[in-house]
Order: sequence, then structure tokens, then C-alpha cells
Amino acid sequence: MRKIILAFAVIQIALFSFVTNSFAKDSVTIGMRLEPAPGLDPTAGAAAAISQVTWYNIFEGLTRISEKGVVGPMLASSWKVSNDGLTYTFKLLKGVKFHDGSDFTSDDVKFSFDRAAGEESKNKNKKMYRAIDSIQTPDKHTVVIKLKKRSALFLFKLAQSTGAIVDAKSAENNGTNPIGTGPYKFVKWTKGDSVEMTLFDGHRNASKIKIKNAKFRFINDANAQVNALMTGELDYMPNLSAPEMFSKFEKDSKFNAVAGTTEGETILAFNNKAKYLSDVRVRRAIQHAINRKALINAAMEGHGTPIGSHFAPHNAAYVDLTGMYPFDQNKARKLLKEAGAENIELSLKLPPPSYARRGGEVIAAMLSEVGITAKIENVEWPVWLDQVYKKKQYDLTIVSHVEPMDIGNYSRKPYYWQYESAAFDKIYSEFEESTSASDQTRLLKAAQRKIAEDAANGFLFQMAKVGVAQRGLNGFWASWPAFINEVSAMNWSN
Repeated sequence: MRKIILAFAVIQIALFSFVTNSFAKDSVTIGMRLEPAPGLDPTAGAAAAISQVTWYNIFEGLTRISEKGVVGPMLASSWKVSNDGLTYTFKLLKGVKFHDGSDFTSDDVKFSFDRAAGEESKNKNKKMYRAIDSIQTPDKHTVVIKLKKRSALFLFKLAQSTGAIVDAKSAENNGTNPIGTGPYKFVKWTKGDSVEMTLFDGHRNASKIKIKNAKFRFINDANAQVNALMTGELDYMPNLSAPEMFSKFEKDSKFNAVAGTTEGETILAFNNKAKYLSDVRVRRAIQHAINRKALINAAMEGHGTPIGSHFAPHNAAYVDLTGMYPFDQNKARKLLKEAGAENIELSLKLPPPSYARRGGEVIAAMLSEVGITAKIENVEWPVWLDQVYKKKQYDLTIVSHVEPMDIGNYSRKPYYWQYESAAFDKIYSEFEESTSASDQTRLLKAAQRKIAEDAANGFLFQMAKVGVAQRGLNGFWASWPAFINEVSAMNWSN
């Protein structure tokens, strides 16, 4: 009898295994620290969380960035650039449709870019679109764009989420009901919890895509993220808020833990026009007061690369300037005394991410050692965006700038850190109009040195990407040359 029972049990297990493997999993739940704000339209908000949900999933652009940071075609099948570098002629894919059934044509490209450059535009990259001299649409599948001046990063910037192509009929509602040409169409947004999307059957690659349904869960608490992975509530957490747990996942065979890099320059941002911070000696003193390696160990469990300027170390044009302001408390005190800024108090407004909250505590302690009291105020993202980013009501803040090749922000005016330098502007303007790789590298290096010399901000570390997925999930990006979760590239192995 025991043999019969055992044989029956073996048959049941075999049948269960056969059924499980016959019906491959076709959904994925992805965790995120932050909820998109103020909406789901990447052309109308600065938060990286918007593009992490929607870019390459709901919305698409003319060009795209690969996981290795290489620019390639997306809605444009090809392009040609004139000899003077001013005119770009794009050939568009045919047969592409928006999620509401509308045809994608050259008129949509013109509308999207004209909208991005408009007076009421909220596009964080509208400066680039205002540098377009004209857009012509000789036929439905050709767009000719003429620039006012050469732009070394034009194709690269078109691959950012700010370059999303939208339809005039639905554009104004994209914040709450996004409609694009991407492989997934929006289902619902449960505020405070999740965004859900499902495969768009009308997408050109729909038959090749394995994941049919995707949900993005918003879990800001680091411990809750870990628990959600352990219980299977999450299939993938692209970047753990608790980096100290990463090694545990690496040792657990139920998970695939992958360490990579990002484009996130994490900085102690200075309000360069604040009372004390308008003096470069105070800004330099703060740099000397910070022990970057100790900060990375304490706040990030050692995951991160020290930086001395606003530039990613993995970029070929990177200059290691971490030696410009070595950790030196005596030097910091001396500079503060020279500036008449001994025993001062500065506000330190910290947004929700753990790198900011944890890092803020560490930096406040370091600054106290040289006579600076950093008064910490933890704020939510809407408050940070209003008080810090828009109204510039702060002295110090910690934030990771995630847009690739965004050193050009130091020429943006007005911008929240209120740095102004005619010398930097000249360097960056020359870079934008340069056409040779050698000139571009030389000018990017000069730009890094200039903002470092000016101590425009406190440059801390390059953010690491410590992603954890359930074993069997494939296709997610190990590194982030842009903050993208490309669901259509994912699949489950049996």
C-alpha cells in the first residue's frame, strides 16, 4: 500500500510540474521607491519615477538608448545629418499606431516638439526644443528638423523621456490617462499603490513580447521592499533602498541579484545665492568637511563610486577630481573662518529616497565637526519640488541627478542651485556645437574642472544599481545608462 501511495504522489508531482511549465508566467510586478509625480506624462514632469514607469513601455521616441548607452532607432527607422550638422532628416516607421487607434505620422512628431518648445511647456528639456529652427513634414513618414545651431547631444537627448511622441488629441490627459505608441497600454493608477498596464495588441512587436501584464508597485520603505521580494509579492526591485541587504540576496538561490551602474550623480546641492553659500570659500569648506568613502560605507553599504564633479566615472570623458577637495577638517575650519562663517546654521531639506535620508544624517554629523549646524527637514517629493526645485527655499539638499549627460544643467537659468558662470557657459556652448569626438572630450573635461573649481555643488558619489529579481526573470537591465525598466525585453524561463 505504501508503494502505491508513493507512486501516486510521484505522478501528482510530475503532473503538477508539467502543468506549471506548460503555462509560462506572463506577468511581472516591479517595485519602485517613489510614485510618479505630478503625473504620468514624462514631457510635463521632472521626476525620474515617471520615465521608470512609462518610458519604453507606454511612450516611445524617435531614438532610443540601449543598456550600453548607445543611441539607436525607435520610431525613426533611420536618419541623415547634413554636412553642416544643422539638418536632420528622419524616416519614420510605417504602420505604427497609438493606443487609441490613431495612426502615428510625421504630424505627431511636429506637434510633440512644437508643444515641448511652447510658452506653456513644462518639459524639463524645452531649451533644446526651442533651439529648433524649423520642422518640416514633406510626407507622413518623413520629418526634417533644422537646428539654430549644432547640438552634439541632439540624437542622445531625443532618446530621453522628454522626447516622447504624443498625439494632439490625447496629449493634455497624458498625466492621468497616458496614451502612446509603446508596447503597453495604461490600465489604471491606484494612487499610493501601483500603476498597471497590459500588452497593446496593436504594437508592431506584440507577437514577440512575452510579458502580457505589468504592475509597478510603489514601496518607499526599505524593509517593506525586502519583505515583498521574500514573499513573492514583487518579482523585481530594480534598485534596493536597503543596499545592506544586497549581499543576502546574492547568497540566496531563489533570487538573481545583479550589481551595475547608473547615471545618477548624487550631490549635496548648494543654493549658490543663499546667505553663506554665495561665498565660494564656504562651499569649498563643506567639500573638505565630507569624507566621501565614509559616507558611501555608512549610507550605501559601500555601493557607490566617489566623484569630484558632476559626471559619470564610466564615461570616456570623465576626469577624476576627487583629489581637489580631500577630507580635511582643519582646511574646512580655516576656510570658514576666512569667510566669517564660523558656527553657522544651514537648512538641509531631504527628499524621501534612503540615500538622501541616510546620507543627510551622516553629512550633518560631518558638518557639525567643523562648526556647521545642518538643520535637517525631511520632506516629501511634492514639497521638495515646490520649495527646493521651484522656489529655491533651501540652503542644502541631497539628490541624485539621474539624467544621462546632464552636466549642461549648470548652464540652465533659472535652476534650483542658482549657479552662474559665464566661463562655464562658454565651455558648454562650445561643446554643444562641436562635431569631433576629440573636441567634445576636451570640452567636457574642461566643464567638469570648472564646476569643481567653483564648488558649484558638493559632489558625493555615483549611484550604484543593486537590482534583485526572482530567479527565472530575464531581460532586465543590469545597469542604467538611463532610468528605464523595459518590460517588453523581459521574460520568464520555466
